[in-house]
Amino acid sequence: MSIRKLMLDVGVPQNYLGHDEIIDVDDPAVRSLAQQLRQASDNKTAFAKAAFEWARDNVGHSNDVQDPRVTLTATEVLDARVGLCYAKAHLLTALLRSEGIPTGLCYQRLADRDGFVLHGLVAIYLEGSWHRQDPRGNKVGVDAEFSLGTERLAWPVDPTVGEIDYPQVFASPVACVVDTLRGATNVLDLLDGGLPTALDA
Repeated sequence: MSIRKLMLDVGVPQNYLGHDEIIDVDDPAVRSLAQQLRQASDNKTAFAKAAFEWARDNVGHSNDVQDPRVTLTATEVLDARVGLCYAKAHLLTALLRSEGIPTGLCYQRLADRDGFVLHGLVAIYLEGSWHRQDPRGNKVGVDAEFSLGTERLAWPVDPTVGEIDYPQVFASPVACVVDTLRGATNVLDLLDGGLPTALDA
C-alpha cells in the first residue's frame, strides 16, 4: 500500500556504514552474497533493489512459515533463511553496508490483537536522500515493494488507534529487540505478547 513519507530523524550517512556483532558486515557469507548481487546490478540503486528483494523473498518470516528458530545476527539470518522482521532488516542492512550503501534501522508501533507490537524495517541512503524499505516478506494483504518515491511499506500507520511511525534511524538495533531475541529459545512463543511493544519497551 502506498503511504506518505515520514520526515526521518537521521544522522550523516557515514554513521550508517559501520558493523557490530549483529550487523556483521564483514562475515564472508554476507560479503559473498552482497558481491554477487552487486555484480549482477548496473548501479547502486539496482543493487539495493536486488538486495531488498533477496532479503524479502528468500528469507521466510518466522510467523508466516511457522519456524521456531531464533535468528538475530545477519549471519544467522542468512544461514537459517528465516527470521522476524527485525532479523530480516539486520541482514538487509549488512548486505547494503558491505557495498558502501548507508543503511539504518527504524521502527513502527503497530496495533496487534489487543495491544501493540514493534515492527522493524530499514532506511537506505540513495540518490541524496533516505528511503524506508520493509523487507518483512509479502503475503495476502501485505505488498511491500522497493521504492525511492512513494513508500511501499507492509503497513500504513494509523495514529488514531495509537500506532506510531518512529522517525529515528538507528545505526545499531535497539536494545529491546536485541534483548528479546537473545532471551528467546522459540521465536514463535514471542508472537503471543512476547515482542517489544514500543521503542522504550
